[in-house]
Amino acid sequence: MRRLFELLKRLDYVFVFLALIVVSIVLIVQNTHYQRSVMLGWTTAIVGSWSSQVSSFGEYFHLKTENEKLAAENARLRAHLNESYISYTTPSFTVDDTVYNQRYSYTEAKVIKNTWTKRNNYLMINKGSAQGVHPDMAVISPQGVVGVVLNCTKNFATIMPVLHSSSQHSVSVRRTKTNGTLLWDGKDYRYATVIDIPTTYKLYKNDTIVTSGMANDFPEGIPVGYVESFDSEKNNGFYEIKIKLSTDFNKLGYVYIVENRFRAEQDALLKALPEK
Repeated sequence: MRRLFELLKRLDYVFVFLALIVVSIVLIVQNTHYQRSVMLGWTTAIVGSWSSQVSSFGEYFHLKTENEKLAAENARLRAHLNESYISYTTPSFTVDDTVYNQRYSYTEAKVIKNTWTKRNNYLMINKGSAQGVHPDMAVISPQGVVGVVLNCTKNFATIMPVLHSSSQHSVSVRRTKTNGTLLWDGKDYRYATVIDIPTTYKLYKNDTIVTSGMANDFPEGIPVGYVESFDSEKNNGFYEIKIKLSTDFNKLGYVYIVENRFRAEQDALLKALPEK
C-alpha cells in the first residue's frame, strides 16, 4: 500500500495534466459549435463501428440455426424441380393430357462424421429410420453427388460416398447424353474416373458429367464433375476419363437424402425378370 501511495505521489502531476486536458476539451466542445460537431462526428463513428462489430459477433452464434433453415428450404425447393416429377401424358389421367406426379422428395441432414483420405471412406448423418431414411437412398450436396445410404439406426445413418472402392454409379456426358460408369481409384478425394464412354463421341475438357437417371437412386442431371483429362489410347473403343468432382468432400456440412417414391415398384419389376 505504501508503494502504491508513493507511485501516485510521483504521478500526481500527470493526473493533474490529464484532468486539465479533459476539462479543456469539455469546455471547447460546449462553447464552440464547430468543435462540438466534430466531436459528435467522432463519437458517432466510434459507437457505430463498435455496434457493428458487436452485431457481427452476435450473428456468428446464429449461423448454425441459419444454415439449418437454409438446408431445409433448399430441400423443399428441390422437391419442386421438374426432375423431381414423373410425367404422364395418357388422356386417362387428365383433362389437359398432362399430369405430373412427384417422383423424388428430399430431406436435409447434417454430416456429423466424414472421412475422405482413406481407400474406403464413409459419412455419418444425423437422420435415420425415424426420419424416413433407409438403405440405398441417394445422397447429394448443394454441389452434386455424394453417395448412397449404407446402414441406418433410428436417428443416424452411414453413407457410402463416391470416394469408396466399391462405389459405382451410372453417369453421362451432359452435352452428348452418352452413358458411362463412375469409379474411384482411392487416391485423391478431388478426382474420380469415368469409364465406358465410347470414343466415337467427341469429348472435351470441362465437359460436364451428370447422373444418367438410369439407376433407381439418383434423379437425372445431378452434377457429378467436370472432365479434367481423358485417354483413348488403349484401343478398346472407350475413354478413360479423369474428372474433377463437383462436391468438395473436405467441406461437407449438409446433405440431402433423396427418396425415389417409385423405387419399390421399379425394383419389383427388375426382380420379376427371368434369370439368365
